[in-house]
Amino acid sequence: MRKMILLLVFASTQLFAQKQADITFKNDFNTPEVFIHLPDFKNINVRDMAISPTNDEIFFTLDAPKSAFRTILTSKKVNGKWTSFNIASFSGKFHDIEPAFSPDGKQLFFASKRPKTIETSPKKDYDLWVVTNVNGTWKNPKRLPNSINSDKNEYYPSIATNGTIYFTAEREDAKGKEDIYKSEFKNGAYQTPVSLEGVNTKTYEYNAFVSADESFLIFGSYGRKGSLGRGDLYISFRKNGVWQEAVSLGNLVNSDQIDYCPFVSFDKKYFFFTSEKSTIETTYDNLNLKKLKQVMNEGSNGTSKIYYLPFEKLLKSIQLE
Repeated sequence: MRKMILLLVFASTQLFAQKQADITFKNDFNTPEVFIHLPDFKNINVRDMAISPTNDEIFFTLDAPKSAFRTILTSKKVNGKWTSFNIASFSGKFHDIEPAFSPDGKQLFFASKRPKTIETSPKKDYDLWVVTNVNGTWKNPKRLPNSINSDKNEYYPSIATNGTIYFTAEREDAKGKEDIYKSEFKNGAYQTPVSLEGVNTKTYEYNAFVSADESFLIFGSYGRKGSLGRGDLYISFRKNGVWQEAVSLGNLVNSDQIDYCPFVSFDKKYFFFTSEKSTIETTYDNLNLKKLKQVMNEGSNGTSKIYYLPFEKLLKSIQLE
């Protein structure tokens, strides 16, 4: 009996010793700030993310150096507090990236190199998959049909309320190197994907986030005139069924490095994006070890980090430019 009590005390101690996820939503700030902090994983890439429609569950991708392995982590808000980060129930074995909720919160889409069947060898390319929430657990990974997936990469799913899925792909009918496609969901089936008119160009378009009502699309593009760096983010609004000319999100968001993986919370309060921007300088005077650790481990240091900003602030900044 005494041993049992000691074991229970030890288990309780370990439980309370677990760190809660450091997730906060500031109400009013004007410039992008790092959103996800991982003190146990310094200088590692945090790549993309999604927040549930009810703002109580988060998924994001942890990306090892040189993309040796990618897996999806998660945290859930319970009794007003975020649980410690953990590997998602459906992830951790194969390369998994880019989670995206359906607007009703019942499905979670993602890209993966997992095999199509029970084979153990992963695929060389990414396909789009979906899991379903069953009694609070995400399970039963299902590969989307061949009308969506191919023997080349399919990336970055984003889903509208009507079931239409937007994604990035490399296809023969593409207008550029990579295009943003959409596939309508009709009569329980995905239709033949089409390359978006008014958005895709002869260069690279990728990582498209579509609002649930399909009123706006935020996406990445590389090689456009006036680009600030290796890849910038743009927004296009949809009017009368037509996507309007895209507008750069400007230097409030874009940098001289790649900026990508946009996401807007379902309540449209916050805009999130990933960036490899860096504040590390090329020369320093009187650099000591303490300062060096600060330079390398804190702030923007060239590794992929997820930043966030009030969405209203972003829209106003575009109007000013």
